[in-house]
Amino acid sequence: MTGNEGDHAARTSGGTVRETLRESRHLVRAALLLAAGVLLFLVVRAILVPKGFGELGHFRTGALADNSQRPLAFAGSAACAECHADVVETRKGGKHENVGCEACHGALAGHAADPSTAPPRPDPDSVCLVCHLGNVAKPSWFPQVDPKEHGGGGACGDCHKPHNPGIG
Repeated sequence: MTGNEGDHAARTSGGTVRETLRESRHLVRAALLLAAGVLLFLVVRAILVPKGFGELGHFRTGALADNSQRPLAFAGSAACAECHADVVETRKGGKHENVGCEACHGALAGHAADPSTAPPRPDPDSVCLVCHLGNVAKPSWFPQVDPKEHGGGGACGDCHKPHNPGIG
């Protein structure tokens, strides 16, 4: 054992508690800093996270009541079928039979409540491509098109009927 190692062993084994604490002040400071950080995190979290968050999963429980107070925007396909039986009949057996009306036509609760307000007609060239534009992430069996190559530059409605695209 060298002289320095012997001195250190003598100090640590026979030293007082005060000497030991003095040598470990940096550890105490680090522990206090960590505790202050955790306390600060808990205080900020209590201030910023809304009440009810996390009670029923990763959302705020009160959001359900908030959303139920919002006015309805969608009417549903059943409301459309009340007046548009001809379209329901056209869609039967077609590839778009199970596609909801509002997927293409947009929210129609206002039109369903007051049929005199005509909803805007969707532009088939943009609406059809929302689903049918070619994309490698879509399954290969799903009908996909490249608008530059498909249809000779014409509108979708020139060859396809939107409510039953197989008819044309």
